[in-house]
Amino acid sequence: MLWNSFLAYIPLALSIWLFRLRQPRSVLWWLGFVVFVAFLPNAPYVLTDIIHLVDIIRDGYPLWVVTLVLIPQYILFIGAGFEAYVLSIINLGYYLHRHKLGQWTLLVELSLHALSALGIYLGRFKRFNSWDIVTKPKVLAKTTIEHLADKEPLLVMFLTFIILTILYWIMKQITLSLIFRWRYRKTLQAQMAEELV
Repeated sequence: MLWNSFLAYIPLALSIWLFRLRQPRSVLWWLGFVVFVAFLPNAPYVLTDIIHLVDIIRDGYPLWVVTLVLIPQYILFIGAGFEAYVLSIINLGYYLHRHKLGQWTLLVELSLHALSALGIYLGRFKRFNSWDIVTKPKVLAKTTIEHLADKEPLLVMFLTFIILTILYWIMKQITLSLIFRWRYRKTLQAQMAEELV
């Protein structure tokens, strides 16, 4: 869980550097963007770690351990990892809006969900990692092409894409609502402080 959590936060950290800190679009920026896209599937990948919880439950742990320790632990882990995915894409959307490219936000979001679905499939079922793009590019490309031509992997990827899209939309609404509420409260507090002075 710790390793997958670390990998889930790499795209979030990159999204802050790339999309929030007003970096110029240099060669380094573009390299960072490629790394961002390559590591992005690691964030929603945590959703698939639910299989480990199922395995642990089957191992016969006492009900109180499963209920009070393991399930809350996995909910926090999976929720935090998926929230990293949501915030990463929200940061990219912010960047697009700031650069007058907001009309592309939905297409970019759907494209990233599709790429993430592919990445999750390759990671969960074929055991590839994000860095295999550099370390095993030929094997990765060959495997990807083979599986994109097969019905069963395509179905798994399509269902993953649908799940990611729905969960992202729900979490995006919640996240943006919380952000706007927090900003509104900060503005209100600042106005009240000005009135008192």
